[in-house]
Amino acid sequence: MAAEATHVTRRTGNHDRQRAQRIGKYPPPRGASDIPGLEVAGDVVGLGRDAARWRAGDRVCALVVAGGYAEYCVAPEGQCLPVPKTFDFVQGAALPEAAFTVWDNLFERGRLKRGETVLIHGGASGVGTMAIQMAAVAGARVFATAGSPEKCRTCEKLGAAHAIDYRTQDFVAVVGELTEGRGADVILDIVGGDYVGRNLILLALDGRLIQIGFQEGSNRKVDLRPIMTKRLTMTGSTLRPRSVADKTRIADLLREHIWPSLETGRIKPVIAATFPLADAYRAHGYLESGAHTGKIVLVP
Repeated sequence: MAAEATHVTRRTGNHDRQRAQRIGKYPPPRGASDIPGLEVAGDVVGLGRDAARWRAGDRVCALVVAGGYAEYCVAPEGQCLPVPKTFDFVQGAALPEAAFTVWDNLFERGRLKRGETVLIHGGASGVGTMAIQMAAVAGARVFATAGSPEKCRTCEKLGAAHAIDYRTQDFVAVVGELTEGRGADVILDIVGGDYVGRNLILLALDGRLIQIGFQEGSNRKVDLRPIMTKRLTMTGSTLRPRSVADKTRIADLLREHIWPSLETGRIKPVIAATFPLADAYRAHGYLESGAHTGKIVLVP
């Protein structure tokens, strides 16, 4: 990465997807460090030759392609955002990946608008807890799925009008009833598998399905008729391989549209636990257990 586009931060880091890299299923892009870690927070301690957005001592959080599991991390200046004044670095480190992911998928690809209905699968995840809050602040009617009554209550406290326990309830039936048969305008899905067909059934006319994960598998037969008869849009994305320019554009939009709500406390990251950086393996084990709600953060 070019020196003029970078600065260096001391950091705290979240490891939302790094378990996959650890077991060889999420390799870094060509030329990137093989050290895991996609988001960091800390003080700016050095600047590249032409870096102009930040000064030494600024408190920032950053989205990076790799290297977050290190005491110092290099990041493109455009992929950095200020840590909100009332936030500590643990909260700051829990922001970038979820905020970038939700903005790009829910608001740009999903075109979510005020007054629309959105269903967020995995509402108790790091991305899910951020998506619920961002969608609610934007004026959408939010539904979410989660895996226990306690997690459902958390989703509702964050702004979901109703949360569905997917272990005991059929989200298609519940959301269909709550919308008087209309369905959801937008669905954000991390599950994949059999959820894809069910999502298509649930979507309203001109609805949008955004796929950002496939925890239950990526290869399923799908009935194309709902896509045609209801004029549906099915899309998805990945964030890590995107260009610095593209991520900078998203960061600028986040700072304009979402950061004011962070500064006022209307949106806050949900922190499930923190672990010392040296105990990253324990943090991964906790993540894999599925017991957490929100983000897990490593502290050096």
